[in-house]
Amino acid sequence: MAEPHVTPPRLTLRGITKAYPGCLANDSIDLNIEPAEIHALLGENGAGKSTLMKVIYGLVKPDHGELLWDGLPIDIRDPAHARKLGIGMVFQHFSLFETLTVTENIALALGDDAGDLPTLAKRISEVSTRYGMALNPDREVHTLSVGERQRVEIVRCLVQPIKLLILDEPTSVLTPQEVETLFVTLRQLASEGCSILFISHKLHEVRALCHHATILRAGRVSGECTPQEESSESLARMMVGDDTPISTDYPKVLADEPFLQVRGLSRLSEDPFGVDLQSISFDVHTGEILGIAGVAGNGQEELLGALSGENEIDNHDAIHFPHGAVGQLSPRQRRAAGMAFVPEERLGRGAVPDMSLKDNALLTGFLTGLVKKGMISHRKTRTFAEQIIERYRVKTPGTETHAASLSGGNLQKFIIGREIMQQPKLLIAAHPTWGVDIGAATAIHKALIELRDKGAAILVVSEDIDELFQISDRIGALCHGRLSPIKPTPQTSINEVGRWMAGDFSETDVASSATVSA
Repeated sequence: MAEPHVTPPRLTLRGITKAYPGCLANDSIDLNIEPAEIHALLGENGAGKSTLMKVIYGLVKPDHGELLWDGLPIDIRDPAHARKLGIGMVFQHFSLFETLTVTENIALALGDDAGDLPTLAKRISEVSTRYGMALNPDREVHTLSVGERQRVEIVRCLVQPIKLLILDEPTSVLTPQEVETLFVTLRQLASEGCSILFISHKLHEVRALCHHATILRAGRVSGECTPQEESSESLARMMVGDDTPISTDYPKVLADEPFLQVRGLSRLSEDPFGVDLQSISFDVHTGEILGIAGVAGNGQEELLGALSGENEIDNHDAIHFPHGAVGQLSPRQRRAAGMAFVPEERLGRGAVPDMSLKDNALLTGFLTGLVKKGMISHRKTRTFAEQIIERYRVKTPGTETHAASLSGGNLQKFIIGREIMQQPKLLIAAHPTWGVDIGAATAIHKALIELRDKGAAILVVSEDIDELFQISDRIGALCHGRLSPIKPTPQTSINEVGRWMAGDFSETDVASSATVSA
């Protein structure tokens, strides 16, 4: 009697090891991804997820181990070879040219496989419609929303035969409604036999979507599970261990005295692809966190630039601190008045890549006694940097390490720690935990709450709606340069804020308490 045919895994990794100087990124990793399976890859920053993805996509050669594709050994030479095998990857940061059309961008990515543009455009229309992600192939990218740009990246993978789709933090820039649409597409792909490798820090989404999960810790596989059978807390424990706090249940407060007052702030963007601010008004009170949600590209950058003093505004009275109008003040003068600022771009604005962490600590900490009569106290500066590294568990050899050598999550911890530890009266933070694992995010959230409870006014601008519901006392959303109503967080819901993020500011009946996804 013939033995039944057994379908091999779509992808098998055996003993994958990759080392960099001073770092063992992947240590003998084994992994199986089955056909039609949605497989989650979880882990803290620095756990080895990015390196492993790059190995699968042909961007990095492993030092040891082997890959099997449909049961046969394979050496994936480069991304072009990976695409020919049927492996597609959507990176967290999109790589699209603003002034080119959807078709032209996809043609550039496909290279010689693109064919003629009219045929490719027709294929884009057919594929995007089939998977519920309708795109106009003739639209220029700068006219697309962030959600539509992500569709372009996914459709780029789908216009060719696809067997494995790798998604790196795919929901970090989407509204809740867009996340639901994406999940419908992914489930449809899986039902047709496509395997999906899903990397995310949003554990409730992993539980809702994924069939299986592999957890990495310190470059090794630390566990496997079926996400639907786990809680978000148990998944987090597998990622960070038992000694890292992961609680994010914070009481909401109501505050009285405004520190930051913004009235009728309007500004024409100098960027041809930017967003104009349209009569924005709000207050941030002492002892509260105000959260402003929004999909990237809806005026957040312009608002942050106006508040920080980097971008000039015509109406100087539009921005007030308690002592008066500050619209004419420079960033340094605003810092001297009690403001601290965490920009949305880590390297280049939050930190200088080729400078040490000690010197990067000095860049904004110089007003806290690190400089006296024009002379830098290197001892105090080093101590300040060491305190940031210790308190925020920044993984680095020391204070002389260059900022560019840190992982994105560790650099984010250093930057936000540097600002919080200055004990500002007003903290403006853009995406404070973007790209940061759950353990570090919890530490940052705790520090924000502690700063709030000491009386600071805090404004958090973030694309992560779950984060805002965890830490914000009041919440609103920015869309096309306009600000939604602002409500106490318990008096709204994720669905309502999601609609605000899409530009629907109409009043609706909302339950008295918001339900946040577990």
